Amino acid sequence: MSEKYVYGKKTVKQEQTDKEKTSLLFWLLMGFTSIFLLWAPFQKALFNGNTADFERPIYSSIVWGFIVLIVASIYLFYNWKLRDHRDILSIVIWLLPLSYLLAKVSEASSYFATNMLYIQMIYAIFFILGIYLCRGQIGNKVLTYSLMGSGYVIVWFGVLNWVGYKQFAAKMIQWFVELPGDGLQYQDAVMSAENQLRLTSTFQYANSYAAFLIALLLGAVYLILSSKKPQAILINAFMLVPIILSFFLTISRGGIVVLPIVILLVLPFMKLTKQIFFFIYLGIALIISLLILDKITIIGEQAFKQDLSSTSVGLWTFISASAICAVIIWVLHKYAFHAVQKVLDAKIKIKFANILLPAAALIIGSLGMFLLFGNTGATNLLPDYMKNRIENINFNQHSVLERGTFYKDAVKLIADYPVVGAGGGAWAALYEKYQNNPYVSRQAHNFFIQYLVETGIVGIVILIGFLIYLFSLYIRHQLKAEESSSDRHVFYILAVSLLVHSIIDFDLSYVFLGIVVFLSLGAMVSHVTIIPKLRFIKDEKVSYINKIYPSVLLVLSVIMFFISAQNLSANSLFRTATAAANSNKAVDEIFTPLDKALSIRNNHPDYTLFKTSILLQAFQQTKDERYYTELSGLLNRLKTSEPHNRYRIEQETQSYLIKDQLAKAQELTTAEIDNFPWDISLYERSIDLDMSLAEKARMQKDDASKTKYWNHAFTIHDKILNKMKELESLPKEQVQGRAFNVTKNMSLRLGQIEYIRGNYDAAISYLKGYVSDQFDDTTNKEIARWYLTALQKQNKNDQALFDKLVAKDPKEREEISKLASAAF
Repeated sequence: MSEKYVYGKKTVKQEQTDKEKTSLLFWLLMGFTSIFLLWAPFQKALFNGNTADFERPIYSSIVWGFIVLIVASIYLFYNWKLRDHRDILSIVIWLLPLSYLLAKVSEASSYFATNMLYIQMIYAIFFILGIYLCRGQIGNKVLTYSLMGSGYVIVWFGVLNWVGYKQFAAKMIQWFVELPGDGLQYQDAVMSAENQLRLTSTFQYANSYAAFLIALLLGAVYLILSSKKPQAILINAFMLVPIILSFFLTISRGGIVVLPIVILLVLPFMKLTKQIFFFIYLGIALIISLLILDKITIIGEQAFKQDLSSTSVGLWTFISASAICAVIIWVLHKYAFHAVQKVLDAKIKIKFANILLPAAALIIGSLGMFLLFGNTGATNLLPDYMKNRIENINFNQHSVLERGTFYKDAVKLIADYPVVGAGGGAWAALYEKYQNNPYVSRQAHNFFIQYLVETGIVGIVILIGFLIYLFSLYIRHQLKAEESSSDRHVFYILAVSLLVHSIIDFDLSYVFLGIVVFLSLGAMVSHVTIIPKLRFIKDEKVSYINKIYPSVLLVLSVIMFFISAQNLSANSLFRTATAAANSNKAVDEIFTPLDKALSIRNNHPDYTLFKTSILLQAFQQTKDERYYTELSGLLNRLKTSEPHNRYRIEQETQSYLIKDQLAKAQELTTAEIDNFPWDISLYERSIDLDMSLAEKARMQKDDASKTKYWNHAFTIHDKILNKMKELESLPKEQVQGRAFNVTKNMSLRLGQIEYIRGNYDAAISYLKGYVSDQFDDTTNKEIARWYLTALQKQNKNDQALFDKLVAKDPKEREEISKLASAAF
């Protein structure tokens, strides 16, 4: 719809633009959003790692988010009218955090669930900002530039780290980022994994960075096609080469698979001319990138090894290639694009012409896949390590098989919490109970499955329904609208790219990426056509109703501001306490800030367990019962909110052991084996405790208890063997994860039990496999002693081992003699 004045009146869009120009509240909100998008990525992209180490920047974001919601509430007093889809969506979005609130009924971890509730509220805030800040042209442009500009800064930050300017890049951000260690570089912007260098920029995880790069790449090409200003075309074209090179340097196989899918989802909403030049511009940038990829790769490897001789060359190679790409694309766009557009518009008038090229792209893409993955030699154009990684893309590789295992295990978890889920962070809290093999992954590697685990059927239905509602509104509007009004397609591109990739990875565990998605979703539908007035609302009630929603938001934002500010304060106090502990300060100096933190967050697992670890040490050193009483109280309180916390279980076990309450420790350990069936340390401790309890019973001449504990030890051993057989069924391409086997200490205890029983052959069979002459290890020495004694009981010997043991420790001759003559 063209913008014209009608009978002296302005259009709705023009009125909205005029409001934006003069509204102080609008510019305050837009200013915050723009600054936030620059700050957040450098806080490890606000990764939700479910520990105190990751929470501070997230809590800071939440505090600022609710300050913004206070301002937004005031802004909505003047701009919120219950009259169209956008206003309805601004209410509907709160169903997402509501589903997380509902899931707290059956939460697996109070801490994880509460944090996820706060994060969902932040997503709702940014969704609302997207809807209302982008209603006019000014807001649309500023938010587009802010999102893409933030991405471009992240790209160049990664480039600087790759070519060796790590310290320079760190100095640029150190005034607003807390850098670890000496503060000379950002941690893991380039990291080595599986003997391969991978570029991660601010994310510290290459696959999620690759997902973000896909969004930036397609967004940049679209902005070139839709821009009229030469400077906008040049800037976005200049960024194509560094984005593509960065994408290659992530070595993300998932990214390579997802990219063509996202392209096919993006293309149909563009006219045919734009589709053609979309591929032309992308092809130009790709060719230039491939020409220098090998050189850039070598420079990155040298820089990682601290050889900075090619640092300057690498940076200028990036800049020169980017400039060449920008100039070529600008010339083509100026002299070829509009000429082709005129010809095609005049000659091609097919109703569904927009889907012709995507259909052709599907065919061409299939050919490209054949070239890449078939035996055609096309991958020889890539560096060797990249070539090998691409050629290894198949459904039988470890990463694919492991993800399949995650999803199957998630189904088992969902079966126990089907309706409202197990609360935020449920996968991290519970996955070890349901896992098929001993992998380590606190992320389910699929946003939608993880969401289902956390919020159950209720939550996933709300989420899917919400997304369908949004995308149907957008698609319906795009099909009806003139192309000139399709100025929000870049938001669609950003949202779709990240959502599609999140199906195979945990991208949205980065709160920054989640914010980009929800901000884009809001902006994407901010221009949807107004619908007729809702029939059930009478005119005289309209003004009254229009004030209710902003009022509720204002109250909510004030309450949540104080709660989140308290959480941030608690984190500061905890950091003060840990700093005091690291400086070996007195216990009182540690406990003063720590107790204040716990008074604010009394069920915070990290705060509580930090204190209980100190109390354990204090009791062991002083035997002061006050320490033990407080320790027990804290652990019992934490048990109600964090029943599955492995560190809590460990400390509870230690609290029993230091009091010599072996039976309680054994009862707890045995019970937790069912919750952590692949944690070999629990099995090992159980057998160790069985041995200790049996010895105590033997000394007390309690034969029934002695036999019970001996038999239990062998039951645990059989359970381990059965679990080991399960691992044999894993595909050979799939790595099992953590070690799971009968350990040296287990074999010692089982061999000792058999020796005491008089089953010397059985004792030898348990001990023999772990006999070693490395006697600096006390367990090796003990195994050798019992093994040699068992041989002696069978009138056998291992003279060489005996000589080595005695040579190492002459007292062992007497120890073996005592053991041989002992009466059990």
